[in-house]
Amino acid sequence: MNNKIKAAVAGAVLASASVANAGITWDAGEWTVDMNGNVNAFAIFSDAKDATGPAGGLAATQGANADSDSVAISTGLLPAWLGFTATTRQNDLDTSVTISFQPGMGGNQGFTAGGNTENRQAFLTFGDKSWGSVKMGKDLGIFGSTAILNDMTLLGVGSTGFTNANGGAAGTTTTLGGIGTGYIYADWKGQFAYTTPNMNGFQATLGITQPWNTQPALGGDTTSATSSGSTDQPAFEAQASYSWTGDFAGKLWVGAFTQEVTNIDAANTDDDATAFEVGISTSLMNIGLTAYAYSGEGVGTTTMLYQGFDTAGEKRDSDGGYVQATYVIPMGTKLGVSYGISSLDDNAADTAANANLVKENSRLTVGAYHPLTKHLNLVAEYSAVESESHLATQGDTENDIFSVGAILFF
Repeated sequence: MNNKIKAAVAGAVLASASVANAGITWDAGEWTVDMNGNVNAFAIFSDAKDATGPAGGLAATQGANADSDSVAISTGLLPAWLGFTATTRQNDLDTSVTISFQPGMGGNQGFTAGGNTENRQAFLTFGDKSWGSVKMGKDLGIFGSTAILNDMTLLGVGSTGFTNANGGAAGTTTTLGGIGTGYIYADWKGQFAYTTPNMNGFQATLGITQPWNTQPALGGDTTSATSSGSTDQPAFEAQASYSWTGDFAGKLWVGAFTQEVTNIDAANTDDDATAFEVGISTSLMNIGLTAYAYSGEGVGTTTMLYQGFDTAGEKRDSDGGYVQATYVIPMGTKLGVSYGISSLDDNAADTAANANLVKENSRLTVGAYHPLTKHLNLVAEYSAVESESHLATQGDTENDIFSVGAILFF
């Protein structure tokens, strides 16, 4: 099996980038090994318009010195990637194993090592085209996965998602792209998943995945001291899609997520977080169109379960989506425009506390993606990010982001 970035990332990245479909492959006994990946680098210029913003706001705010401008040299939404996949067929089963590494480009001043190195994939698969396949291990989540893989900013930067302008994107692994401004992050998580065979364009994936705790602040995980709530059973995720080919090709998909969260507050409140999604992506000649929407209760915004519940243990409603249009001009450059929004409702406890809670994050991105070679793309983007608070006295927070760079696949 030839892969660029095995599993979730590969298909959409390659379709958007117009680059080759194969990594570097070789035979090793009964196995075929594929080494694949990318390196990308961007100069990111950020202009933060306001000094403060709401909790959960993705528009960058000014630093302590009230300087609105910042610059960073970093990766974009897609991290630098090195992946290995080994495949074989034995006893009428197609089997594979995938492991990947994602080195961060962000740096720290002085002699301290900078950036973050992640391991986003470590999974095995087995199956047959007659009955489907089973995946076990860590990979991109199911709910929200197709939304991010169709986002044109996957090849660029989009939103940096920073709370202040004093870092641009330095010191982290990736930017946010359209995460939190149109869709909830699918994340990379442990899972047992079954995917049906392709039945004349219809395919479905069902899985149990690693459950998350609720998050009062971004960046936490199930063991973080800042987490609230706990879990005693897995999350359940599903996605079904129908794809068609021809002059007017496309894909329609629907998905769902549900998870029980226990001990949310001091009263040991239990509740369920649920979400649904629907999207469509089509292409006609040189035109590409994508539309996506989601709605949930208790799932929060930006990352799964972030700000999903209030201080009284009541779940907040949230919804959002994005629309995107691209056009490939005769010289091969893909021009695109994307607008996305993610909204979060407040509850009575928020109103009583005059909480400076984000009401919505929105993003407008205009980009140009030029294939200098079949592997190398030059990218230029402009994004305007705005965060609105439920607190009337806060006002809107605005942030302009301009980025230029390149991404190289192998």
